[in-house]
Amino acid sequence: MSNTEKQGVTKIRSFLSCRQVLNLLTMFGFMLNYALRVNLTIAIVAMVKPENITTTTKDDSLAGNLTSTTTTTTTTVAPSANGTSALDEELDDRFAWDTYQQNFVLGCFFWGYILTELPGGRLAELIGGRRVFGHSMLWASLLTLITPLAAHINYVFLIVVRVVLGFMLGASWPAIHPVAAVWIPPNERSKFMSNMMASSLGAAITMPICGFLISVAGWSSVFYATGAVGLIWSAMWFTLVYETPATHPRITAEERREIEEAIGTTTSKKRPSYVPWGDLFCSPAVWAIIITHGLSVFGFFTVINQLPTFMNQVLGFDIKKNGLFSSLPYLGKYIMAFGSSCFADYLRQKKVLSTTATRKAFTTFALTTPGLLMIAQVFLGTEAAWSVTIFTLALFAHGAVTPGYLGNGLDIAPNFSGTIFGLANTLSSFGGFLSTWMVGALTYEDKSYHQWQIVFWILGITYISGAVVYLIMGTGDLQPWNNPPERKKVSDVHNEEGVPLKN
Repeated sequence: MSNTEKQGVTKIRSFLSCRQVLNLLTMFGFMLNYALRVNLTIAIVAMVKPENITTTTKDDSLAGNLTSTTTTTTTTVAPSANGTSALDEELDDRFAWDTYQQNFVLGCFFWGYILTELPGGRLAELIGGRRVFGHSMLWASLLTLITPLAAHINYVFLIVVRVVLGFMLGASWPAIHPVAAVWIPPNERSKFMSNMMASSLGAAITMPICGFLISVAGWSSVFYATGAVGLIWSAMWFTLVYETPATHPRITAEERREIEEAIGTTTSKKRPSYVPWGDLFCSPAVWAIIITHGLSVFGFFTVINQLPTFMNQVLGFDIKKNGLFSSLPYLGKYIMAFGSSCFADYLRQKKVLSTTATRKAFTTFALTTPGLLMIAQVFLGTEAAWSVTIFTLALFAHGAVTPGYLGNGLDIAPNFSGTIFGLANTLSSFGGFLSTWMVGALTYEDKSYHQWQIVFWILGITYISGAVVYLIMGTGDLQPWNNPPERKKVSDVHNEEGVPLKN
């Protein structure tokens, strides 16, 4: 390497450390993770033929009868040279899916998503989080690129693509914990884990961008754009990120020494070959994470998915049509996640609070605040302005779970942090289904404000219960089963006991 090249590499190293590169790519990775997941949710509106559209035919007797029976708008369409209308040509690229089929194709993503949460976390512990996270995003991007083709080939083929997409993306979330276990010093992990909340930032950006692409280039462009960006991100991830500091060719000796000394022996250089399931399932610290995460996600899914329905049906206010109110909660959640994580890491570095006290303090704030706000919604929810304010503040405060319980698996058992988060996320994934069922059961025959007050009471109790569980059972102390002894082979035991082996 020439002196000029060496100077260039030195400048790059001084500008961005390997940890900073990892942070940036992880943040963009989770933003993209959300985009690959919800692009169909946004595009499906333009993919489906409107049910109230009536088109013209060659029969002149029908040419003047273009007023839909379900709308007060009269649509006039001129026939083209071949006898088909411009509206016919526009709708050729759309599908005649009914409401059931639309919901089915949107929901099938979770079939694959749930299946790989736990295996993905464990696989990342065995072969490395960089591989699992990178490949899950790479294959998800390729599947996104073929989504328009799948939709045109067959409805069932599209379902298969979405299930496999969920299968890939389900492994990405728990895979990032083993990455943090070997790359991020303990006092910087809260800030690093806030990158997971960049999915909320992705939500705030994806919605308007996808809407613009649909208006300019049609619904297919949404999948081509997000898939192409995913491929570019994957190439950068595999080029610039390595499994460990020791294997990174561009890391400086100072940065490598800083990371390895800070992590010490909490993360084994040799990955444990088995999970001590008995110790793990008997650990109150693990159950604190699992239960708290489940209650927290249940509340979050309900607020995100159901409160807009309440505001539309009961208050007559469509929050989804207001761009500011739609994106503000997501943006606020990420700002809170990043800001509170930096503050938590500062408190731990300065030894103002212990790891346990930090995790409990931020978890309590992140769950108690939305809980109290939901109780306030019971009494103030008749006003749209109050509902919007409460809705936004609840999601904003919830971002503080990042320096709370979200990264707690890295404190108590970094060698099995992927398994712990995978287990917690598998169970919490049912929260979305459960919240939908709960609201549907309570409001199916009676959509009155009184029935929604019951929903708000349940949410308030759920959030606060999560905080109480973690206050009682949570800890930031390293667990003794984090470094289990290696199991010996039968042949090794026989040799130690002097028993001759049979040929």
